[in-house]
Amino acid sequence: MDLLEYQGKQLFSKHGVPVPDGRHATSVDEAVEAAQELGYPVVIKAQVQIGGRGKAGGIKLAKDKAEAREHAEAILGMDIRGLTVHELWVEQASDIAEEYYAAVVFDRGAKKPMAMLSRMGGMDVEAIAEEDPTAMVKLHVDPLLGFQDFHGRRLAFDAGIAPDLIRPVGAMLARLYETFVAEDAMLVEVNPLLVTGSRDVVALDAKVTLDDNALYRHPDSAEFRNVSAENPQERMAKERGLTYVSLDGNIGILGNGAGLVMSTLDVVAQAGGRPANFLDAGGGSKAEAITSAVEVILSNPEVRAVLFNIFGGITRCDEVARGLIEAFAQIEPGVPFVVRLDGTNDVEGRRLLAEANLPNVHTESTMLDAANRVVELAG
Repeated sequence: MDLLEYQGKQLFSKHGVPVPDGRHATSVDEAVEAAQELGYPVVIKAQVQIGGRGKAGGIKLAKDKAEAREHAEAILGMDIRGLTVHELWVEQASDIAEEYYAAVVFDRGAKKPMAMLSRMGGMDVEAIAEEDPTAMVKLHVDPLLGFQDFHGRRLAFDAGIAPDLIRPVGAMLARLYETFVAEDAMLVEVNPLLVTGSRDVVALDAKVTLDDNALYRHPDSAEFRNVSAENPQERMAKERGLTYVSLDGNIGILGNGAGLVMSTLDVVAQAGGRPANFLDAGGGSKAEAITSAVEVILSNPEVRAVLFNIFGGITRCDEVARGLIEAFAQIEPGVPFVVRLDGTNDVEGRRLLAEANLPNVHTESTMLDAANRVVELAG
């Protein structure tokens, strides 16, 4: 779950990470009132879950009430790379002397958290790191040992941080790591990490991604969830207890078991098709779950055909067939289905489908044949 800047800063404050004082606003009047409370100059910031706000005109400095109103009116409702601005963060303007970049991210390859630091922060930090890999210093942290003081000093020294800032920057990294672990985050990023004229180190921005699977441990953070910004199919699947990931193709995919679904995606792609989703109905799927899964898949208007690839173990193929029959009775799908049933009660499942004689439902005996058929039907 990606957080907005102000939400990330609330978590930062909770863990002792210094941030500028600010106020949340959802209207022009609220933004002006917040600016009056904070005192000018202030910065009006668009709150969207994407980078590049500054270049798009979503971050503006206001020196008085008139400018605060003008900027709030301009930014609210603005489109920034496909996202509409509905919220603002009004923040005290900071005295900027230097801008660094700092982050803690979960490195899946190493299976460890990785701390990163660069003295070249601000916009286009990704391009800078790509042009000069040495500009970004990285260090993996043993999760059992945790982030130690020497880790912060080493990162700051290797990044070329000024001697008087090595310890303060190291302390900031330690607090960011604490936030990362305590909040079950996948990413904690500060760009820019600000050095003020008085040599204080402050998080001027906050980009935080939390692990959805751990939200039950963090009821306060779960309240940050912006349902309206979520993919509608993924939201529907989550409400129904289904494991679903939206993709950009036009062939709906359902299987039982993550490994089988991944293999199905690969085989469909090999046959020249583009999967529209990953949907794992899980082991032991009953007819009701299959009906829900069909509803989720067909709620995507891009889907032109659907492939059911079921290998019956705990899952019984006759239950899958009953679920599909029930789904057709309730929804009356307008796209073709290809069904491959193999394993527990597969003969019974195929018999039920044959007797039901569902319109535009095709059965295949192998995964490759099913993939070729669904790609053909999707056009």
